Amino acid sequence: MAGRLFGIGLGPGDPELVTVKAARLIGEADVIAFHSARHGRSISRAVAAPYMREGQLEEHLVYPVTTETVDHPGGYQGAIDDFYVEASQTLAAHLEAGRTVALLAAGDPLFYSSYMHMHKRLCDRFDAEVIPGVTSVSAASAALGVPLVERDEVLTVLPGTLPADELTRRLRETDAAVILKLGRTFPAVRRALTDSGRLAEASYVERASTDRQRVLRAADVDESQVPYFSIAVVPSPSNNPAAQRPTAMGEVVVLGLGPGDDAWTTPEVRGELARATDVVGYTTYVNRVPVRPGQNRHASDNKVESERAAMALDLAKRGARVAVVSSGDPGVFAMAAAVIEMAADEQWRDVPVRVLPGLTAAHAVASRVGAPLGHDYAMISLSDRLKPWDVVARRISAVAAADMAIAVYNPASRSRTWQVGAMKDLLLEHRSPDTPVIVGRDVAGPQESVRIVALGDLEPSEVDMRTLLIVGSSQTTVVESAGGRKVFTPRRYPG
Repeated sequence: MAGRLFGIGLGPGDPELVTVKAARLIGEADVIAFHSARHGRSISRAVAAPYMREGQLEEHLVYPVTTETVDHPGGYQGAIDDFYVEASQTLAAHLEAGRTVALLAAGDPLFYSSYMHMHKRLCDRFDAEVIPGVTSVSAASAALGVPLVERDEVLTVLPGTLPADELTRRLRETDAAVILKLGRTFPAVRRALTDSGRLAEASYVERASTDRQRVLRAADVDESQVPYFSIAVVPSPSNNPAAQRPTAMGEVVVLGLGPGDDAWTTPEVRGELARATDVVGYTTYVNRVPVRPGQNRHASDNKVESERAAMALDLAKRGARVAVVSSGDPGVFAMAAAVIEMAADEQWRDVPVRVLPGLTAAHAVASRVGAPLGHDYAMISLSDRLKPWDVVARRISAVAAADMAIAVYNPASRSRTWQVGAMKDLLLEHRSPDTPVIVGRDVAGPQESVRIVALGDLEPSEVDMRTLLIVGSSQTTVVESAGGRKVFTPRRYPG
């Protein structure tokens, strides 16, 4: 009868963190197998030693290469693949002879472990059981004494071998992160922590749970002294004192939530919202942001943009990390212009301001019907609260005369009901009554409706503040398709 293979998770390094089941199986196994580099020292064997017995066979599986150069014709990967084949054949010989084999694995056998490469090559031929172990992630969290995540927060596990720009992107997008496989990758990891704005929040844990454990701020680590068995930890802002502690100077990030559906909020924006100490914005938009413990929320009316910008800048000046939220894109009829304008004032010139883009309402509505903005187009707000109507009217006429499609924002409100009719009259001086108009209301929201009507049939009374209009050019075309009617404005223009 063939023997049985056990993948034994040993935990992060402290022999007392080996599970009761793992300890029993180590003592019962006929063969103890373990990996090491060419120097011959095996951390896994040292952890398992208290549970081994005399007379057990030992298989020392020595990697032919780790980080050094290799002369194998297949390069590094070719040398490693050949090693895995040979090692699996060695273990298979014991299993075929009826021996039980305990293959030791630091941490958990199926979490960035050498064991998994043997498992994949042997589990279809032999009975194999995996004994889970405590991971280095849990040990590092315990060493810090800080929770990593809670409630619906997201933890991302990253290998330090990723390119620095990819690490930066993922660190910006997540609530909490752990970065493994440090060693010579640490300079790039620290650069990613810096570029993502997470360095001050990050801790470094070396050889977690062992008598050689060290815990430092990631910013204070000597890059030349980082071993492979170390980990960078960025707890979520709600559990991270460094993320909550005001600095001498904070910053303002003006960001766009996208229109309606939270799925249209970018990961970059989600990351900034998670790290913010304060959220500032129009009440409707602030209500779209998930409530987080310890985060301050400052909601206000939609007619106090300058005051809202000034408050955000004041908060940042006192050390807060402020997220100013807008629907859609913050640079399109939203808060980015107001914040940057106010930041030019002498009292706030030292406050850093960044703008993160969002999906615009115009593009969201356009996507529902196809590509009505496929050629040149303009964006115009019908609101005359911040500019006189005669300016709005001249611009409508100019764009209509230029035969461009138009995305019309803020077409009406409870106190503005006549502008849509006035716009329609101006457009009909230059456009055919058959010109397609897309009437999109509450797109991606619970009351979404999108209709295609002719300009001559546009009914102003059916348009409100939650509506965005797209008026086609002379070239905009409505076509029938399998999914219903579609609209496009061709890329080419006659003549």
